[in-house]
Amino acid sequence: MRTPLSQGADTRRWTRFLAIALLHAILLGASALPSAAQEIGDLAGGRRLAETWCSTCHMVVPTPRLGTSNGAPTFSAIARMKSTTPLALRAFLQTPHSRMPDLHLTRDEVDDLTTYILSLRQK
Repeated sequence: MRTPLSQGADTRRWTRFLAIALLHAILLGASALPSAAQEIGDLAGGRRLAETWCSTCHMVVPTPRLGTSNGAPTFSAIARMKSTTPLALRAFLQTPHSRMPDLHLTRDEVDDLTTYILSLRQK
């Protein structure tokens, strides 16, 4: 049977574990973590999706830097925006917008497309 004293020991042990885990995360720093673009999806799959579903309105390949005649931003321009993060892209791609078709992408497709768009940041 547990006593209040043993429950307090469990709490102290859990608190110590969390403190050590946080210290490790701080000491390792972000350099030990994979980049956001690498950790979420398949780059080639994202490019295929972009070429199939997005290229009618957006320039999806890395080289063009100009906008399209319909005013849709290039994927490279989207990638270079300071506000473009993996979370922001996922939220945007899962929310219907008046000027974009509602594609009903799966989570994996959203992750793949996000990975592809973020990969254009370096190009």
